[in-house]
Amino acid sequence: MRPSRTFDDLLTSYPPDVRALASAAQKLLVKRLPRVEETIDSAAAVIGYGYGPGYRGLVCTLILSKSGVKLGLVRGGELADPRKLRTGSGKVHRYLQFRTSSDLRKAGVSELVAAALKAWQERK
Repeated sequence: MRPSRTFDDLLTSYPPDVRALASAAQKLLVKRLPRVEETIDSAAAVIGYGYGPGYRGLVCTLILSKSGVKLGLVRGGELADPRKLRTGSGKVHRYLQFRTSSDLRKAGVSELVAAALKAWQERK
């Protein structure tokens, strides 16, 4: 059985700017989601953040690409987004697109993470 990859292992195949951006996004999530569990899906290049196994425990994800990082919000289509930060056309899931570290500091980002946590707490 192949050992689980770590966050840092997953980042090695991405450009330095994406690695830095993903690390900054990880820090934001760990700060905003107390005692969150991090799960690596190296095949899909996705890092899950939640409070229990499987999809039911999931609050959000980081989706890596060669050009940036997306913050996937579980059931994000149901969250209030007064600053219109969410993108994606899914009826249920939405994401925030980050290209630079300043995108992480935009007004509304932390609020959407907090709203995703609250929505998960209400669902469980």
